[in-house]
Amino acid sequence: MPASAPASPGGATGGSDGVRRPRVQRNVTRALAGDICRGLHRPGETLPTENELCLAHGVSRTVIREALKTLESKGLVIIRSRVGTQVAPREAWNILDPQVLDWVGPHLLDADLLTGVLEARRVIEPEAASLAASRATLQDLAEVEQAFEAMRAAQGDVDRFTHADVAFHVALLKASRNRVFMQFAGLIEAAMRHALRASNAVAELPGEAIAAHGALVEALRLRDAAAARLASGHILDLGARDIATALQRGTAPPS
Repeated sequence: MPASAPASPGGATGGSDGVRRPRVQRNVTRALAGDICRGLHRPGETLPTENELCLAHGVSRTVIREALKTLESKGLVIIRSRVGTQVAPREAWNILDPQVLDWVGPHLLDADLLTGVLEARRVIEPEAASLAASRATLQDLAEVEQAFEAMRAAQGDVDRFTHADVAFHVALLKASRNRVFMQFAGLIEAAMRHALRASNAVAELPGEAIAAHGALVEALRLRDAAAARLASGHILDLGARDIATALQRGTAPPS
């Protein structure tokens, strides 16, 4: 029986290499994305050739091609026949994609992203809060309250606090019982986590955020739509202040 051909570093033919290949491809994709997100390859620039990338990462052309296709599907690159692969403009990047946000990095402050998330929330959340006050089920309210209690318990721990903060706002959108808002919660969750972590990391008076969220919970309990809308707006005002602080203290990525 003839021996099987050895597998290339990135392209597996079977056995343990078949298990390893997806991991290799993920690692190469992350490495290429990281080079783009940290500005090694800037928008409009052409990436090294496939052969050069193969040598640089020690993998097959198949792995490189699949990695580039993944980056193209996320809006990071544009693949042109006989021209090469170019880095796409930042505004083309799918910043609502959790994987793209992971590549961009939790500590990379992008003014357009942070303010964009806040503006979207300003349009939607106060109305969602108002609707939730009249429509939320007891289970909906319990989920909002559970997230609020988790926020109170996590004061002083930015990561835990942010996790609970995101859960609170996702639960609020779902409690509106508006199907579009409920879908929006899933769409913006990753971006909201990125923005909330940036603002929570610099919040000098976290007790203010707790009090503001508590006021919203109370308005929901009382089924007071007007108070819920006002409380939601106040939460967003505090977020805007902290995001401005985060941008002043941080370093914006290259555009």
